[in-house]
Amino acid sequence: MQTSISAARAGTLHQRIQHELRERIVAGHYAPQAQMPTESALMRQYGVSRITVRHALGALEKDQLIFKVPGKGSFVTQPKPFQPLGRLQGFAEAMGAQGHEPFNRLVSLETVAATPQVAARLQLPEGTAVTEIRRVRYLDRQPVSLDLTWMPLAIGTRLAHEDLATRDIFLILENDYGLRLGHADLSIDAVAADAPTAALLDVKTGSPLLRMDRLTHTDDGRPLDYEQLFCRNDNFQYRLRIARHAATQPETP
Repeated sequence: MQTSISAARAGTLHQRIQHELRERIVAGHYAPQAQMPTESALMRQYGVSRITVRHALGALEKDQLIFKVPGKGSFVTQPKPFQPLGRLQGFAEAMGAQGHEPFNRLVSLETVAATPQVAARLQLPEGTAVTEIRRVRYLDRQPVSLDLTWMPLAIGTRLAHEDLATRDIFLILENDYGLRLGHADLSIDAVAADAPTAALLDVKTGSPLLRMDRLTHTDDGRPLDYEQLFCRNDNFQYRLRIARHAATQPETP
């Protein structure tokens, strides 16, 4: 039996097919790595031409929901793990809640002189001794990001004795050190991987990376944790939900 389609109500035929297939993928009707219906089957189901079906499948492939294997057909992609940015939380905290296996490889932890940029972010005199931490973040045994962290030396020397392979710094600061985190300012742009970063993340030199610049403050507004995160975009993503209207704020008494 063919599916009824109203072009006037739902746009072009291939857009409607694309929309319905997308809904089935997102809902789990087609599991990751599962084969999609063949072009011929979709032509019969929707009563459309092969070119219409190919337009719909091409759009899904462009959105990275499916991939094509020559001679075999189309298959559902494995969804990318993601970390939502609507809440301030650590990597392991966010990924563990989604059922993933996070792990950090500590590359280095040392005392360095604060560069002008680091000093400005942490509101310290330039050249002040700070702790610099370099970690490669793994998710389900694949490297996803290189995290560079700078902190005041008094906190950093304590962190040197902690298990930074399996624990989030945020949770250590709050649960062990009694420091309440308040908010973070962040910006995201794109950069090309230099040779050392590419080697750590197992990508080619020059590969595109997402770079996040994040400055985390205590609840009383003091800068505490400055980070630069270099993230692969082929196996991980950040997500943010943005409301059109801000939530109603309570009136100040």
